[in-house]
Amino acid sequence: MVFRKLPGVSASGMGLRLSQKFVFLLFLSGLVTLCFGALFFLPDSVRLKRIFLSKTEVQPVTVGSGSENDVREHLKRPKEPEHTRGMTPGKGETKSRKPSVSNEATEERMAGGKAQEDLTLSRSKADSLMERVSDADHDANSDTFNFKKFQGCLLKPALGRDSGSTADPKNNDRREKVKEMMKFAWDNYKRYAWGKNELRPLTKNGHLGNMFGGLRGASIVDSLDTLYIMGLMDEYNDAKEWVQTSLDLNSNGEASLFEVNIRYVGGLLSAYYLTGEEFFRNKAVELGEKLLPAFNTPTGIPRGVINLGSGTSWSWGWASAGSSILAEFGTLHLEFVHLTELSNNPVFKEKVMSIRKLLNKIEKPHGLYPNFLSPVSGNWVQHHVSIGGLGDSFYEYLIKSYLMSDKTDEEAKKMYYSALEAIEANLVQKSPGGLTYMAEWRGGILDHKMGHLACFSGGMIGIGADDGAPEKRQHYLDLAAEITHTCHESYTRSTTRLGPEAFRFDSGAEATATRLSDRYYILRPEVIESYMYMWRLTHDPKYRDWGWEAVEALEQHCRVESGFSGIRDVYALTASHDNMQQSFFLSETLKYLYLLFSDDDLLSLEDWVFNTEAHPLPIIRKSCLQDEITEEKTVSE
Repeated sequence: MVFRKLPGVSASGMGLRLSQKFVFLLFLSGLVTLCFGALFFLPDSVRLKRIFLSKTEVQPVTVGSGSENDVREHLKRPKEPEHTRGMTPGKGETKSRKPSVSNEATEERMAGGKAQEDLTLSRSKADSLMERVSDADHDANSDTFNFKKFQGCLLKPALGRDSGSTADPKNNDRREKVKEMMKFAWDNYKRYAWGKNELRPLTKNGHLGNMFGGLRGASIVDSLDTLYIMGLMDEYNDAKEWVQTSLDLNSNGEASLFEVNIRYVGGLLSAYYLTGEEFFRNKAVELGEKLLPAFNTPTGIPRGVINLGSGTSWSWGWASAGSSILAEFGTLHLEFVHLTELSNNPVFKEKVMSIRKLLNKIEKPHGLYPNFLSPVSGNWVQHHVSIGGLGDSFYEYLIKSYLMSDKTDEEAKKMYYSALEAIEANLVQKSPGGLTYMAEWRGGILDHKMGHLACFSGGMIGIGADDGAPEKRQHYLDLAAEITHTCHESYTRSTTRLGPEAFRFDSGAEATATRLSDRYYILRPEVIESYMYMWRLTHDPKYRDWGWEAVEALEQHCRVESGFSGIRDVYALTASHDNMQQSFFLSETLKYLYLLFSDDDLLSLEDWVFNTEAHPLPIIRKSCLQDEITEEKTVSE
């Protein structure tokens, strides 16, 4: 064969034998194949893909940041400046935040743990695909959930005998007032922010935020059940139509696993159980599937952030040593159990049961559950314990898992009462003025602070009182009442009669915020939530009176021309508004107020538990559902 001579190359150098050329070409093609194989099949290769792929195909992912003190769990705390609950103070815009960092920077900062995590992530897409195939197989081979059978297992109609109306005209007037507040908030959201996640009532525009991975309409999904139980049917039908036609689950952005689960999955589940509309169920299951790759870790403990499009997951940038947060991975059980019920796919329940299995196995300091756990090693990262932000709804979901199982989940019951015993021994304190409160625990040192988020615990301890040891039942109910009283005091001791984000019991202060950064109120529900539960458990009229005080304060200080807004300082005579109508105000605060002034048979606690976003989920009565199936088979034969 004749070769064209190249400059600077001798003729002898060009005279390669055929076998040598073949070996050289084979080596070269193998090298190219190896490079591109690594590019497209190795996990988390965002930096390499950026080199070869267009910007429209791969989007850089950012990780939210903040501090471990500023985060909710329940993280019901909004992220500055977007005011979403998951991250940080800012509501009063008094604390600075670390700038968001790219996924590339996060990879470099967390390089130590990333090598182990990459091995697990390499399986995530395959695992996710297998789970979807499994889901399809179950759908093909199992009976689908029968809504009529479910309704037959309720002890009372979901909406009660008369839609929750009471015999007391004064109380009914209060109930109608709350309904008017809901309609006012909804109408302004629809007018100025329709399809966005939340309303900015002062500037009269919508807000998307970055907690939902590109999902939209958080206020719509969060409001479905509230509108329905209040009988606001025109508004409900508008919301239903939007979900059916415009809720696009094919987003491709970073999402909080926790927030998407409690708001979107929880909202869709409750809408289905109240109405029987199949598309609510289908969307809930589809969205649940998109969350499954977050569990692909060495321990099965999910990471806090997930890209809903790619399935890639990672930990929050502010979380200590790449840890997962107790109140995030511990606040999935209710929704995932119901996803298994509705899909006949056991994978959802298996995922949350694996979390429980690990938590039962590892040692708890003084019987307490710290807030940070490594999803790689399965060990606690810090010994910081809180019944408020970062920890709260984990405990809530233990007792509610037991109640939702029709009191058959003995493991959840044991975990809850053991944790409550440790909380009483280590965290429950009495102030010099006689107020009972929940302190925080940092490696054995108490911080005498209680957050607004921790005020849910009065209701939690109350609903669990009747199933405790017989000799402790009255004690638990008394403890619930004392904590609820303390949280009410945090309201009455402020100028606006609304409670601060956190209040302290040191340096002579009691139930009062002593730091400027703790003075804000962002339309939170936890205190009112405890009023509602304590009313239903005791029928003490003071709880309804306290609820009405909150209504009057909300109307006076938080209602603005075009909606409701949080305020930056509950001790200031002149309100400074934060320009955010949180979606949980519609889902939780107003719903709990409406239930407080309604008859007990509206969403009866005998039939329903509320997720941590106040979305009602039914108690699963397996024996009843099985009896219904047996009766049908008998009739057909």
